[in-house]
Amino acid sequence: MTAARGDTQHGIRRRNLSRVLRAVAAEGPVSRAGVAARIGLTRAGVAPLVDELLRAGLLVETGRAAPSGRGRPGSELAVSDRGPAGLGAEIGVDHLAVCAVDLRGRVRARVAADAANRRSEPGAVLAHLSELLAEVTAGIAVEGLRPAGLAVAVPGLVARGSATVVHAPNLGWREADLGPGLAAALAPAPAAHGGSGSPGAAALPLMVENEANLGALAELRLGGAADGSPPPDFVHVSAEIGIGAAIVVDGQLLRGARGFAGELGHVPVYPDGRPCGCGGRGCLEQYAGEEAVLRAGGLTKRAAAGSSGPGGRIALLAHRAADGDAGVIRALHEAGTALGIALAGTVNLLDPQAVVLGGALARLAPWVLPSLERELALRTAVAADAARPGRLSVVVSGPAADGPLLGAAHAALGAVLDDPVRSGATTLSPPVDIR
Repeated sequence: MTAARGDTQHGIRRRNLSRVLRAVAAEGPVSRAGVAARIGLTRAGVAPLVDELLRAGLLVETGRAAPSGRGRPGSELAVSDRGPAGLGAEIGVDHLAVCAVDLRGRVRARVAADAANRRSEPGAVLAHLSELLAEVTAGIAVEGLRPAGLAVAVPGLVARGSATVVHAPNLGWREADLGPGLAAALAPAPAAHGGSGSPGAAALPLMVENEANLGALAELRLGGAADGSPPPDFVHVSAEIGIGAAIVVDGQLLRGARGFAGELGHVPVYPDGRPCGCGGRGCLEQYAGEEAVLRAGGLTKRAAAGSSGPGGRIALLAHRAADGDAGVIRALHEAGTALGIALAGTVNLLDPQAVVLGGALARLAPWVLPSLERELALRTAVAADAARPGRLSVVVSGPAADGPLLGAAHAALGAVLDDPVRSGATTLSPPVDIR
């Protein structure tokens, strides 16, 4: 068969290199024959592709593979633990975090810092984030790793295919372009023997994405929910100060025309209810967000102040609930009710196989789940019932609160996995490619 129009030999080779690298990353250590069987090419077709990836330092040979038939046994292949690494960053309302992940999926460096980002100027937040990025980049350099790209998780709406945060209510940001503020962090690394980087070297590719979307990506890439890998159709709900959702249909992220799909926190659950920072009333965030639950549980700002920082106030809620604090338990029960009301419409419209609870909800699930599942049972055509095959299930995220950060780091590796030999590509594909 002739190649489709515009499908060049270079394009076919690029895709096949990507398929080989992804197969080894998913299955390795694996023999050349194993790679050929997985991607549907002959051994002869796979051999030059493997050689090219070995020369590029993306694959390594680990030793003899187990005999599988006639002929000499080959060497097993694995992705290198040196070379490109994905940088993931998370901007939270009260914290910043950065991590680096290698091609084997291992976290090689991680830093986090408390940061009062609410209503802070984007430039000041990005300057602090750049310091953390520099710390992580320096740390992985001594291990033979170089950044291949940066993805940043933010709690807000991001314009599709851009680095612009259109609106992040809990940060107080509108139309904030993160690219200029991260320019120094994205600059080419200096040459190994001093001086500037190679002439014409491109800056690191940058992706800015909603935190819930990256949490869903982590769910798929890292083995899924605590009780099993998620199905190809699920809704991932992430909650901290705000609440977001990512909708995955047939293994692909549903982004919406402008990239704003999944704003669950601003779905009205009580239309005449409390005013919200978004300008609406009765939004889910006002009943199931972190601050709303703290307030409903009778925990004053002073009581919660000592538990600030990444996950600190959620840990306080979980601790109080585990100790039998009736007010906190009642507040979490009410949060689950509001979540169930908000999710019912999504479930009825999209018919997902599962709802996955990430972020703070993962830790608070023992107290949130009963009322959430009850509302789904009352309000959806297919009630949540894990005992009956084919029914909607509600499960707890595996990566949990780490999902957005880890999802960001894995997304940043996309440029390498999609175009292995040109791992210094100038752009990351704006859509999150879930495969």
